[in-house]
Parts: sequence; C-alpha cells; structure tokens
Amino acid sequence: MDENVIHVAAAVISNPSGEILIARRPDDKHQGGLWEFPGGKVEAGESIEQALQRELQEELGISVTGCQPLITVRHDYPDKSVLLDVWQVDSFSGDAHGREGQPVRWVKPGRLSDYSFPEANIPIMKACLLPDCYMITPEPSVDGMADFMSRLEQALQSGIRLVQLRAKQLDMDTWQAHARAAIDLCRQHDAFCILNASIENALSLAAQGVHLNSQRLFDFTERPVPEGIWLVASCHTEQDLEQAAQIKADFVVLSPVMATASHPDATPLGWQRFQEMVSKANIPVYALGGMHIDHQEEARRAGAQGIAAIRSLWPSD
Repeated sequence: MDENVIHVAAAVISNPSGEILIARRPDDKHQGGLWEFPGGKVEAGESIEQALQRELQEELGISVTGCQPLITVRHDYPDKSVLLDVWQVDSFSGDAHGREGQPVRWVKPGRLSDYSFPEANIPIMKACLLPDCYMITPEPSVDGMADFMSRLEQALQSGIRLVQLRAKQLDMDTWQAHARAAIDLCRQHDAFCILNASIENALSLAAQGVHLNSQRLFDFTERPVPEGIWLVASCHTEQDLEQAAQIKADFVVLSPVMATASHPDATPLGWQRFQEMVSKANIPVYALGGMHIDHQEEARRAGAQGIAAIRSLWPSD
C-alpha cells in the first residue's frame, strides 16, 4: 500500500433494532465537527479485524463478536488520502458509548442523510441502505401480469427488498401498467423498485430508481437523476466502473462473475478478477452472473455488497 495513504478500519455497527452507530469527530481533528462511522488507523502488523477490535474498544468500550467486510473506499482529500476498510459489525458485547467524550448516536439507516459526513463516507452511507440481494425480474409476458405480480409479491414476502423490473419486450402501455404495479407493490413491502428503462420513463412513473445498461451508462457526463433516486448501472469492465463513478451512480452490478446460461459466450471474470475490480470501484457492487443465494458469503469476501440474480431469486413453480 502507498505509504502516503492512511489506512483506516471503519465499522458500520448495527443494533437489534437495525439502527447504526455514528460518532462526531472532535472539532480539532481532520474533518472535525462532522459525523463518521467509528474506527481508526490500522497499525503496522495489524489485520483489519484486529484494528477494528482495538479501535472500537478504545473509542466505544465494545468488543466485536461478529463482523464481515462491507465496502472499501479510497478517497483523496486536498490535504491527505485515505483508504477506508469498512466492515459490518452485527454483534458485539458491551454498552457502546463515547469513551473519549465524543457524542455518539444510534440512527436509522434512512436518517443518515440528516447528518453531515466527510465526503469519503458517502459510499458507506449508500451501502448501509442496501440489502445483500438485488433481484432482477424475468421478462414478463404480455398476458401474464397477474401471475407475474403474484410471484413478485412472493419474493417480497420472503424478504427481497431491492428489485429491478426488467421488461424489454412489452409495448409501452403494457410496460407502464407492469411498472406502476411493481412500484406500488414494492412500496407496500418497504422495498426499492428500480426500473431498467430510460431516465424519462422512470422519472415519469415516480420510480425509486433507474438502472442503466452498459451502453446507456456512457450517454451521460454527470448524474442524470436527483439525489434520492437510485442511479444504478451494469458494468463489465474497469472503464464501465470508472464511468459509473464519474456520473455518481449509487451502486452497480458487475458481471459475469461465473458462467451463465443467459450469456453463454461471455468470459466469466472469476472471483479473483472480480475482487480486483471491486477494490478500485469506491461504490457498492453486486456480483451478477451464475449467482445463487449460497454465493453470498463468497461475494462479501470478494468485496461485494451482495449478489444480483434472476433465476435463483425469482419464485418458481
């Protein structure tokens, strides 16, 4: 690692109520007065887990009992560069409190935007809102809307909270009917519905997000939707990932990780190459291509937010 880059272990700490712990930086420190995810510098010879354990004991008086990788963020400030190795801490012992006198608060993920964070923390805030599965729907049939919506509701009832409606073969009126119904159904289940569609069509239906394919991704030089609308992109190369970052996409899917029946001619990235690409992305990334629910742990170890899939997540007969 570049010796001029400060390597930091940071923690997204969750309690049983789903709240996340944030702490306020002292006024006399870099980015002082802003809120942050707790953690600190990784010392020579320490693993990330060891650094987390030490820092969270020193800062908050807690001992980590369960954690896993979440996201890695490299950010260059005018006066310094940081590499944030961020882990999700799902279980701990002790009563979290500011041992160094710093204010701390438990906050619902959806309210994190009410607080001012350093710029390097923005991708972490996005990751906090995202689940570990991104379900992409199969192509709906023109006359099968009732069955399609029934299966979508089954998926939502089973815990799916992030859905991409992918319907490229429908005429506009039928597509709009499907999209409106899917958006309403997702809202009823407190889930996000992302439309694989043009920006104009997605915004006209008040969708919660829009998914750009790797061609449409390059139609823009800046973010084409307001903050608060999820901007998602399909990526296959490092250039795609760089473009997604350029237009400030909120998260991406990177594919194909493994061989897939839908794209048999595509060369799989494999987990090693996937991990190398994700480590430079500075954005939440879902692994797509041959993914099954059993791949979640391997995907997280490779730096992914989680998995994206069609067949393995869509309810079948």
